[in-house]
Amino acid sequence: MCDKMLTSDGKEVPLSENQRQKITDVINGFACEALRTLCLAFKDIEKTSDADSIPDSNYTLIAVVGIKDPILAWQLKGPDFRNKTSQELEEIIPRLQVMARSSPLDKHKLVTQLRNVFKEVVAVTGDGTNDAPALSEADIGLAMGIAGTEVAKESADVIVMDDNFKTIVNVARWGRAVYINIQKFVQFQLTVNVVALMINFISACISGNAPLTTVQLLWVNLIMDTLGALALATEPPHDGLMKRPPIGRNVSIITKTMWRNIIGQSIYQIIVLVILQFDGKHLLKLSGSDATKILNTFIFNTFVICQVFNEINSRDMEKINVFKGIFSSWIFLAVMISTVVFQIVIVEFLGTFANTVPLSWELWLASVLIGAASLVIAVILKCIPVETNKDGNTAKHHDGYEPLP
Repeated sequence: MCDKMLTSDGKEVPLSENQRQKITDVINGFACEALRTLCLAFKDIEKTSDADSIPDSNYTLIAVVGIKDPILAWQLKGPDFRNKTSQELEEIIPRLQVMARSSPLDKHKLVTQLRNVFKEVVAVTGDGTNDAPALSEADIGLAMGIAGTEVAKESADVIVMDDNFKTIVNVARWGRAVYINIQKFVQFQLTVNVVALMINFISACISGNAPLTTVQLLWVNLIMDTLGALALATEPPHDGLMKRPPIGRNVSIITKTMWRNIIGQSIYQIIVLVILQFDGKHLLKLSGSDATKILNTFIFNTFVICQVFNEINSRDMEKINVFKGIFSSWIFLAVMISTVVFQIVIVEFLGTFANTVPLSWELWLASVLIGAASLVIAVILKCIPVETNKDGNTAKHHDGYEPLP
């Protein structure tokens, strides 16, 4: 990446092939002495650049440095490291930074201890045949696609096709995005299930009939399972994901934060729908022979609109601003618009099929306002701290990470 170098008096001169070869020999000499090498270089640029557009050429070489850690080298000395007891390894392993220039047995021992003793989720990168045992033992093995041997590739779970470490960062970012998207969908799905079950169960026990018909529940299930999964599971990753603390091996996918949101939203929706079911005619001033049908349609419509807003709430389980980045996820917007359009068609035009009747604009507005109120409920819920430790303080990860505010 360098085409110039600094001389001893600080002047920039072109980097010749002869000098490049001499520097390469120095690097190889360091490597033969089990040193880690760093190349120090700089480049003057006219404008700032972000992490995704760092220049990769035309640098000026300053120096090549060989790094040695005597304590680390002693700790990881081949036979000494492998022959240490589990108790000794428990004291040593948490203090490591990097483990390099080690034998295959050392790597395998370290991965085994991290997984079995410390219960960590372990990722290993490698390209040689001797890396295969550690790649196979790790939770996630990442082999190099260009420099990697066939044995290493067969033992790995992921093959990095361009041998670029930045690609591994992308793998981690997408892995976290998929995990959190699944959590969002589970939160949304459980809320819909709890409310639909409870409103029908309570109504059936007290009045003998359920406000939501089979066809209506079928449409709700379509919203929940197909469209909901499509909207929430396709949310793209963002850089904030890499600032989150890592997730432990035995952590439940349904967190306390999710239970807080599920229970809070479910209680709100159940209370509103139960009130409408048993006192809706009086509150909405409905009368006439079709008052019951109008009320049931209004309850069904309000329930669906609540799920539309709750799906927006599920975009972020912790932060208040759930609209951030919503316009960058066109699939989510398309699903939301499609759900609302289909709901209007079902209520206004498919009365015979869905057992509904057309609603006035006042009732439509009331449904939207009741549904939008869940946004306010979500803000209140997110102000309630739930992830705390035994001392009552904000919970810390075992590695010392703290949840972001």
